[in-house]
This record gives sequence, C-alpha cells and structure tokens, in this order.
Amino acid sequence: MNIEDFVAVSAMPGIYKMVANRGNGLIVEDIDTKKRKFAPARKHQFTPLASIGIYADIEEDTVELKEVFRSMLEKIEEFPLVAANSKPEIVTAYFDNVLPEWDRDRVYLNDIKKVIKWFTFLNERNLLTLDTADEAKEEEDATEEVAEETTKEKKA
Repeated sequence: MNIEDFVAVSAMPGIYKMVANRGNGLIVEDIDTKKRKFAPARKHQFTPLASIGIYADIEEDTVELKEVFRSMLEKIEEFPLVAANSKPEIVTAYFDNVLPEWDRDRVYLNDIKKVIKWFTFLNERNLLTLDTADEAKEEEDATEEVAEETTKEKKA
C-alpha cells in the first residue's frame, strides 16, 4: 500500500496527488480529473498522508495511517465500511473493530470521520491494495530485527 504520494491540502476538499515540490508551494493533481494546480504555501497547509499517525494505547504511541488503512481493507468484508456521517456510536464501534488499540482520550470523532472519508475516497478509486511485496519486505525486516537481537543477547 503506497500512500506516500497523497497529500491533504487545507482549504481544498479531498485528497490530492503531489506532483512537484516548489519552494513556495506544491503542484498537486486532482485524482479524478487529473488537472494540476499550484497550491501556494502562503495560503495552504499540506499534510502528507504517510506522515499521519493515530494515537494508540501501545508502546509506540501511534499507528501509521498506512497500517490503519491496511486493517480497514483486510476487515472490509467482516466489518463493512460505515458512512462518516453516521451516528457517533456507529462510527466509534466500527473503529473499535478495525483498530481496537486506538486511544479514546486523544483521538476525536472528527479524526475518525476524516480517516473513514479518506479511506472511502481512495478505496473507491482502487488506490488502496494489499501489496504482498510490502508485506514480504516487512516480514523480512522483522526477521532481521529478531536475528540482530538474538545475536546481541548471545554476545552479552
């Protein structure tokens, strides 16, 4: 799953693909129309989706948005996606199912709704996939970390 090229731009609805970075702003592309537009940094703030994390009650303190999207995609048949404008109880119950460890004190309802809207937007356009290559690389990295820890323990 690759969300590195996608960016949320303040005062512009939806998600855009970042095409180029200029000193005074970004050139972004509308995902649907493919029209490119310059978004000046004086007027807009930019948030790359890859830099977003959801507060969680785990050791790392946050879960990357990429991992939240992966969980939503994996569980979409078991827990169908809810509309972002559903009742608060329904939205939070859905989020409990896809990310049980989310921090209920620091993650607000509007944050969850935004995640659901972004996921829906990207998923409807088939821009989210479960990449087996990414998963294989992550498993390989985890295996290497375990091997390094074992080596360190043996030396000590």
